[in-house]
Amino acid sequence: METDPRYPIGKFTRLEQLTAAERKTAIAVLEALPENLLAAVAGLSDAQLETPYRADGWTLRQVVHHLADSNVLCSNRMRWALTEDWPTILPADEDAWAQLQDARTLPVAVSLQLLDALHVRWVALLRSLTEAQWTQRGFVHPRMGRTSVEQALALYAWHNQHHTAHILSLRQRMGW
Repeated sequence: METDPRYPIGKFTRLEQLTAAERKTAIAVLEALPENLLAAVAGLSDAQLETPYRADGWTLRQVVHHLADSNVLCSNRMRWALTEDWPTILPADEDAWAQLQDARTLPVAVSLQLLDALHVRWVALLRSLTEAQWTQRGFVHPRMGRTSVEQALALYAWHNQHHTAHILSLRQRMGW
């Protein structure tokens, strides 16, 4: 059976609560993202980076820039959740953001550098959280509803693996 190119690692399943071990694993996924993403795009030409990962999908360049955009957003959302009482956050129109000039044209190295620095700070913050902060702090997303900090962690660990898999699966299909 062929894998759906939209979901190379499967769809996200939201959990109500994570174990300490699941949190540790999810943090490790975030910590590894800059290195894993760099490896996923290593050696690709500009023409290859302009290839959509699937029909009607973003180019690999847009995927890399999307990860930078979305991870900055999630890191900030978690900071708001930790410092405010269940703030309502603004959703981003990720498709519109992916069509902005910078996401379509800048070298991926710009977002790879941003992710490298961001993830050092983000992981340090996450490793400092108390049990209560994981489960009793969060934000309200207009479409997803109440989302605890640990639920956001689980989503973004999946999200990072999901988009890295888009790049790797295209490379495999194309023989790059």
